[in-house]
Amino acid sequence: MPTHSSAIGEGGGPAEQSRALVLHPVIRQRGERLRDPEKRLEEAVGLTQAIDLHVVHAENIRVDKVQPGTLIGGGVRERMAHLVEEMEIDLVIMDCALTPVQQRNLEKEWGCKVIDRTGLILEIFGARARTHEGRLQVELAAMKFQRSRLVRSWTHLERQRGGLGFIGGPGESQLEIDRRLIDERIGKLNRELETVKRTRELQRSARQRVPYPVVALVGYTNAGKSTLFNYMTGSEVFAKDLLFATLDPTMRAIRLETGRNVILSDTVGFISDLPTDLVAAFRATLEEVVEADVIVHVRDIASEDSEEQRLDVEEVLESLSLDSDVPIVQVWNKADLLDQEEASAVFERAEREDNTVVLSAINGHGTDTFGLILEKLLSRGEERMTRLVAYGDGKQIAWLYENCHVIERRDLNEGMELTISVSDKLVGQMENLFGPVAGKPE
Repeated sequence: MPTHSSAIGEGGGPAEQSRALVLHPVIRQRGERLRDPEKRLEEAVGLTQAIDLHVVHAENIRVDKVQPGTLIGGGVRERMAHLVEEMEIDLVIMDCALTPVQQRNLEKEWGCKVIDRTGLILEIFGARARTHEGRLQVELAAMKFQRSRLVRSWTHLERQRGGLGFIGGPGESQLEIDRRLIDERIGKLNRELETVKRTRELQRSARQRVPYPVVALVGYTNAGKSTLFNYMTGSEVFAKDLLFATLDPTMRAIRLETGRNVILSDTVGFISDLPTDLVAAFRATLEEVVEADVIVHVRDIASEDSEEQRLDVEEVLESLSLDSDVPIVQVWNKADLLDQEEASAVFERAEREDNTVVLSAINGHGTDTFGLILEKLLSRGEERMTRLVAYGDGKQIAWLYENCHVIERRDLNEGMELTISVSDKLVGQMENLFGPVAGKPE
C-alpha cells in the first residue's frame, strides 16, 4: 500500500490556532476489520478541526512492525521530525492508541506536543460538554486516562479555551498529579455522578407516569441526529457539520402528525475505536437508549463509509444489552447530498428493508414517512377502544388526551365519544381513575 500524504490549509491558519500534524498509522492486525485508511484519515482530520486546530498536514503512515518504544520506525520518525520543524508544527495527533512511553519518546524526538486518539477525543468532549453531568463524565474519563500515565498534567481548571489540557495552551500552568490525588478525585466524581444518576432516575420515573413513549436517536457522529431532532421538535440544539457536536442528552416532547405525543431524545454520536473507559464513563449518556421504546439509527447515507459506520454503531448497541423487543428504525439521512442515480438506488434498497426511511433532515423530505413508521411501531401492544365521556368531565377528557392517542372524536347527545389507542399498562390505571369503559372495545 503506498503511503498517502496531503497538505491541508496551505497558506496558514489564523494566528491564534495551534498548527497540527495528523498521522494515521495503518497497522494491519489479524482478524481486524480494516477501514478505508483514506476515510479514517479524513475522520481524524475532522476530529482535530472540531476543536479549532489548524491542520497543516495529514498523512497515512504504514507500520509493518510496531516499535515498542515509538510505535513507528526510525525512517518515518526522522521524516516527521523534519516536517515538524519546516511547518512549525505545535502538535502532532496520532490517530491510534499510544503508550505513555511511546508518547514521551515521540515528544522528545519531535520537540512538540503529541497526543493520541483518546486524548484528542477527550479534548473534544471537554470542549463540548455543557451540562453538569456531562462535565462530570468528561472529567471522570480524563482522570482514568491520566491515571494510566502519571507523567501527564491536569490543567482542567487553568485552561484558557475548551478542552481538557492534554494539548496545552498559552499561559497554562503545569500541575503534577500523583496516583493518590487522582484516586481521590475519581472517588469524588463517582459519588457526584451517583447523585446525578439518582436525580435522573427520579426524572425518568416522572416521565413514566406521564407516560409518553421515548424515541431515542442514535448514530455515528455527524450523521445528522441533531439536525433531525431540530427539524422534528422545532428546537435549536447545537447542530453543525462537526464531529461530536452533541454530547449531552437532549429531550423534547413532540406530537406526531397522527396526534401521538412522544419524547424525542438526541444522544452522543458513536465513533469507531472509542476507548473502553470513555464508553463506560458515558454510559449514563446512553441510558435513554436503553430505556427507549423505539431506537432510531440515523445514518449518513451519502458517506462512502456509511456501511462501516453502521457496523460501528451496531457494535455499541449490542454492548448495551438492549431488550430484543425494542424496534429499531433505520433513517438514511442526507439524501439531499445524493445525485439522481445514487438516490434512485438508495430508495430501491430502502424499499426492501423493514422500518427504513430515506430522508433529508435539512429540508424535511421524508419526515412524514418517518412519523408514520414511528406510529406503526408505537401502536404495537396497545388496545383500541371507544370511551363515552360526559361533556362536563374535564378531568377525564384531559387525562385521555394527555395519556392516550385519540384517534377520533364524535359529539353525541349523551356525551363525547372518543376512539382511543391506549397502552395495555394504562388500561387498569384509566379504569381505576374513571371506572370501567363506558363504550365498547374495538
